[in-house]
Amino acid sequence: MGQITSLFARKVAGVAGNAIDERAVLASIGLDVDGPWDPKHMLDEDDFYGMIELMATQMDVTSLPLTVGGAMRPDEYGALGLAWKAAPDLLGSFSRVERYWRLWTSVARYALQDTDEGVLFIEHRAGSRRLGMRISIEADLASGVSLCRQVSPKSFAPLEVYFKHAAPKTSKHHEAYFGCPVHFGADKDAMLLSRQSLSDPNLLGDEGITRFLVSHLDHELAQIDDAPALQTQTKSEIARALSEGLPKMAEIARRLGMSARSFHRRLAEHGLSFQTLTEETRREIATSMLRDETYALSEIAFLTGYSEQSAFNRAFKRWMGVTPAAYRKTQG
Repeated sequence: MGQITSLFARKVAGVAGNAIDERAVLASIGLDVDGPWDPKHMLDEDDFYGMIELMATQMDVTSLPLTVGGAMRPDEYGALGLAWKAAPDLLGSFSRVERYWRLWTSVARYALQDTDEGVLFIEHRAGSRRLGMRISIEADLASGVSLCRQVSPKSFAPLEVYFKHAAPKTSKHHEAYFGCPVHFGADKDAMLLSRQSLSDPNLLGDEGITRFLVSHLDHELAQIDDAPALQTQTKSEIARALSEGLPKMAEIARRLGMSARSFHRRLAEHGLSFQTLTEETRREIATSMLRDETYALSEIAFLTGYSEQSAFNRAFKRWMGVTPAAYRKTQG
């Protein structure tokens, strides 16, 4: 499952205003409306899409992605947003996103592609086109246009905009926002940009600041690249140890060839915690085993580190909202 920065969730909920219960909507994905806006705090993509779909039960979300896009500011994106502003031109700005997108999300990736008509900025995102994903993709491209308009000295609009999914009940809001034809049911999610608009100098372009920020972003990216391997290795060792009871962090660190102190530091550097990884591993093992009728509930409880089935039942209901037995019935 991919992840996406909580910044986007806060922005989506925030721009809706009184049309929704913002506190309750954010609480549904574990965010405090009064908490800090931290771009490094990541959310599971299904939670993010689910939040949008919850909002859709309270309001018309047709123009929501355009409102979100228009409200985005470069400074809210951390170092990557500053690098967008400091790039010498919009081609440099988009190139930063093409290289450093993993600092925002593991859900989508972005690429620039030359064509005879101009340069395509393409968003690649896999998965079924549920409502939450459709709104999220539209908000991404709308945000890109908004950020361009904030740093370019000239009026900016794409030449064309494309979305793979079907059109909403009306597309007039989209065409008015983007200022160009918007094609739904296309073979890509993308914006076609003119070479001239990409070459115009940015208002705050600065080569010196850009070099500093790129160095900083390279360091952040190196940490991100190492995180999946550490997470996978840790969860693998936790899974092996669970049948012997709840593993201790020092024991897992030893299995990975690290001191407990070094292990804790590396997890913290990637925004991970041993307790959270242990809970995720237990939940993933439990849900997988419950799909196989040959495993008794007591056996699953033992293999996920619980000495008593009642404790396992309580934990599973906290994770999934239903008991293990009820969950198994839905998987038949």
